[in-house]
Amino acid sequence: MTKAIFYHAGCNVCVDAEQQLAYSLDPKRFDVEIVNFADAPGRIREAEAAGVKSVPAFVIGGQPYHINFGASMADVKGA
Repeated sequence: MTKAIFYHAGCNVCVDAEQQLAYSLDPKRFDVEIVNFADAPGRIREAEAAGVKSVPAFVIGGQPYHINFGASMADVKGA
């Protein structure tokens, strides 16, 4: 099973992407974890180390995929 981590900051763009995309992945193929930085600010460094430049973004199998520009990681850290 492939690990898929969905990182977001809780903004409207992020929440919509979570509802439309994160929950659409086949649970038989993907182990999906959702990380909202408002609830888990300690995971920001982890996301950056995985290549996340803005949120919302998925990291699937170690590869970052940026969905739509909701906020830069600099914005996330400054909030």
